[in-house]
Amino acid sequence: MADAAHTRRIIVAISGASGAVYGARLLQVLQGQSGIETHLVVSDAGWRNLQHELDMDRAAVEALAHRVHDVANVGAAIASGSFQCHAMVVAPCSMRTLAAIAHGLADNLLTRAADVALKERRRLVLMVRESPLHLTHLRNMVAVTEMGGIVCPPLPAFYLRPQTVGEVVDYSVARVLDLIDVPHALAPRWQGLELNAP
Repeated sequence: MADAAHTRRIIVAISGASGAVYGARLLQVLQGQSGIETHLVVSDAGWRNLQHELDMDRAAVEALAHRVHDVANVGAAIASGSFQCHAMVVAPCSMRTLAAIAHGLADNLLTRAADVALKERRRLVLMVRESPLHLTHLRNMVAVTEMGGIVCPPLPAFYLRPQTVGEVVDYSVARVLDLIDVPHALAPRWQGLELNAP
């Protein structure tokens, strides 16, 4: 890890929506980046999904982060605006978590950290996972967007012709890395039809 004065802290939160792979993959990629310090917070449902969808136990997930915070510990460092942080990503973001963030319900460390990111005008990216969407879901996305957050659903880019599920996941994670200004070579970039043609 780089010197503390030059380290960018990134909070990675995993909520209870399906798609735990996005949070886990983001942590894996950030782990290999110099100058990045990751802070992980996972909801109770998030832990269940990590086990169910990825067969990852708690220790394996925690090993991917530099610091791990209990979701019930609202006194943790990341709950304060005075804690310098570059960005926060909720991957995946459940509709319950989206609603709490949209309405300022900082009732646990995950939603409190997101609330701090918004009030401090820091980058907040929500990888929302639900389909279909009803009106309240859409209104909550609008509310977060109006407050400065970024709603970034993990959607496949079929024009890049992905061959594996891993490539589909990496594309969405790559988009998030772009949004939080982390350099990467995780997924190909579109060069136009001529250069991308098979």
